Parts: sequence; C-alpha cells; structure tokens
Amino acid sequence: MSAAPVPVTLITGFLGAGKTTLLNRLMNEGALKDCALIINEFGDVGIDHLLVESSDEGIVELSDGCLCCTIRGDLIDTFTNLLKRTGSLERIVIETTGLADPAPILHAVMGHPMLSEQLRLDGVITLVDGINGNDTLDSHEEAVKQVAVADRIVITKTDLSPDIADLQARLSRLSPSAELLIADQLEDLESHLFNCGLYNPATKSADVKKWLGAEAQKSEHHHHHDINRHDASIRAFTLKTDQAVDAATLTTFVDLLRSAHGPNLLRVKGIIAVTEHIDRPIVIHGVQQIFHPPATLPAWPDDDHSTRLVMITKDLSENFVRKLFDAFMGKTQTDTPDKKALDENPLAVPGFSGNFS
Repeated sequence: MSAAPVPVTLITGFLGAGKTTLLNRLMNEGALKDCALIINEFGDVGIDHLLVESSDEGIVELSDGCLCCTIRGDLIDTFTNLLKRTGSLERIVIETTGLADPAPILHAVMGHPMLSEQLRLDGVITLVDGINGNDTLDSHEEAVKQVAVADRIVITKTDLSPDIADLQARLSRLSPSAELLIADQLEDLESHLFNCGLYNPATKSADVKKWLGAEAQKSEHHHHHDINRHDASIRAFTLKTDQAVDAATLTTFVDLLRSAHGPNLLRVKGIIAVTEHIDRPIVIHGVQQIFHPPATLPAWPDDDHSTRLVMITKDLSENFVRKLFDAFMGKTQTDTPDKKALDENPLAVPGFSGNFS
C-alpha cells in the first residue's frame, strides 16, 4: 500500500505581515517536529542556532527534528529532494515571499503528475498586518490575491492596532470561506492553522463546514460593496443546489469554466451530490486551471446533502458563472444557451480529465 500523501501548508502574506514571527512560534511550540520547512532565505527566520546538520541538497536539519531548506531553482526539484531524503515527513510548510503570487506554488502541489500523488494541499494561511492591512490592500493587488485564496487569515499586530473591525469586514468580503483568526489570541497555533478541512485521503474524510466556511453553509449568494480598485476585481460567491448532478455534466461544466476562464478562477472548492452514487458526495478543489483529482467521500459529512461550490474569481462576472451553472442544471433562460448547446459546442476547449464517477 502506498504511503498517504504528505500535507502541504502554504504560509503567505505581504511584506511585514509577520510570517517570520509566526514561523518562530511554530518552531518554539514544537509544531514543526518531523516536518519540512521551505523558506526563501535562512536569514529571514532566526533559526541559525537551531541548525545541527547540513547536506549537499541545501537541506538542513533543525534540533527539533524539522528539516529546512530554501527554494533553489525549481520548486519541483525542492519537493523531490525532500521526498527522497525521508519517507516519514509529517508535513511540508512553505513560506512565500511577501510579494509572491501563491498560485504557482499551489500548481506545483496540485498539478504535477507525480507530486500530486505524493503531496496534498492542506491549506493556505495568509497573514495580514493589523496596522497597515487596509493600506496594503488598497495599494497592492498581490495582497488582495493572497487574501482571496486563503483558507485561514491570521491578523497580526492587533496589540498595536486594537480597532480592526473594518479590516475584518473587508477580509470577510474578499474571502468568505476563510476563517479569521487573531494571532495574539491563538495559544496553540498547530490546532488552528493545520488540518484546514480539505479532503484527507488517509482518513477519507473532509470537514466541509471548516473547509467551505460557515458563510457558505448559510447562503448561496454573497453581496459585496466594492471599496477600491483591487477589491473590485475579486468576487466570492457560492453556487448551491439541492439537485444532484450527473458526472458527465459536472465534468463538462468544470472543463468549460477552467478552459475558458482558468486564470480568473482564484479558488474553487466544493462538495457535489452526484446521481451515480447519491450517498457518496464528491469533493473538488481547483486553483486557476489546475484541479486536484476529485475525491469521493464514503458518506455525507453532515445533514446538508446539497451541492455547494465556493467560487473566488478575479475579473469574472458572478452572473456569468451562475447562468452557466444554471444552464448545465437545466434551468434555461431566454437568450441563454441550454445544456445541450453547451454539451455539443464544437468550439469547446477540452482539458479537464477528472473522473467524477
């Protein structure tokens, strides 16, 4: 039997958000024991006193049993070297640069034909500066994107800026499925930051409420008030239906959406009721054009058996996506293509090969 995929946690956030402080806390609390930490430069994290061993691959071992390395060249090579070195990794934690777009790293985890079988995305943790967060979001589109793709948002420096109500409301609008956390209030970082609810093949389970977010359970539609030029390009909404979907229809919908609009799909997370096995839902997860192989749960995790798709998009109309979904679900409207027209479209771009059955 092959080993269970190693969970990967991505820690991102704009310059000065507090990633170094968070990583040091994780190490001091012992949360990274038997883990691998990929960071940009060793100088960014105060770990020199913890180094006990080095290797030709640029991987060092810390006194707490954590492996640490820098990204040298291609990230794929870094992953490969880590997996070759040890077969007993509990987790890989990646810290991005402050200006990084998280998507390419997520693609490396989810889209590589070999690594996608050995690794699984556990969650994206985005840190936001409680003092300068609003100004950063106003000025830097990269920061907005980091928030939009998050599973957990950790607000830092609240001891210096106690009034963060506006910032919290803004973050909730940008990423309604992400859980908002206050760094100063977290006593056990590991329990809050790891195991974000995504499908775990080792246990064949998914904490859907934790993953999709509480708001996604309450409403199928999120209304937004655009507050600046960067926020205006981001849309977060939920597609929800009590109608089961057949596997072919689901495949075609996802294929068409990602082939034509992949760069604008920042995150897609969902649990799907499929007609082929109504008692065993499917969970899907995508970042732009790349979708992780769909997984079938052994049973519904709660009493809500509806299909729910959380969509976070950039420069892509919610109305367009919703109408496309309705068309595939047989809810036709005037001057809107129906399911047959979409299925038999000779201009459709093939691409997604996921087997939803």
